[in-house]
Amino acid sequence: MLMVHGGGWERRHRDDMDRLARYYTGEGYVVMNISYRFAPNAIYPAQVHDLQQAMHWLYRQAGRLQLDQDRIAAFGYSAGAHLVSLMALAAGTGEALDQPWGGIETRPAAVIAGGAPMDLRKYSGGELVPQFLGGSIEEIPETFAAASPVTLVHGQAPPFFLFHGSRDKLVTIDHAEDFATALRARDVPVELATQAARGHILTFLTVGTALPDADRFLTRHLTPSAGTSPAL
Repeated sequence: MLMVHGGGWERRHRDDMDRLARYYTGEGYVVMNISYRFAPNAIYPAQVHDLQQAMHWLYRQAGRLQLDQDRIAAFGYSAGAHLVSLMALAAGTGEALDQPWGGIETRPAAVIAGGAPMDLRKYSGGELVPQFLGGSIEEIPETFAAASPVTLVHGQAPPFFLFHGSRDKLVTIDHAEDFATALRARDVPVELATQAARGHILTFLTVGTALPDADRFLTRHLTPSAGTSPAL
């Protein structure tokens, strides 16, 4: 499992995900909990490229780590969920975001995305998104669209499990709802677990309540391939 922390693309640390990493190692996963470059020193798509290179590293190390390459999942929260969603949707398409570091190896078999900003065009003001993308929506509207996972949905996308706080004011729940609708329109498996009466931070702090549903989702969509052994 590739695990990616949040922080508005500009701060925080992979240590934020340690609790989740320990949980999933206890469930039998090999977890790669990564860092990535921050805005404003590095702007989009540098962060996606960092995730793509991490996925390639996992593939190269599959033999040594006894990994099943067909059963690598990705788990992100907030900005991290946004980044894993972009990587998963771009993987193997040959489109701009898939170059030069992408390829089919960067497509997770399933994605867990919590509190994810799926449509950056909804942020017409503020500093975080323009800092991440390198300009305002008036200056680079095409980049705001290209960096929004909801615009990249296609029929070969991996399954997505979404969880989101119903009272999230930083990333409102319509991001998840619109993204789920777009996936369903393409017949992509998706589940949305609404975390009642929780905002953005509380949803992350109480992430354990979303894990039983997320784990059942992973069990369904990470079925071992014929002739393979479970990851150790």
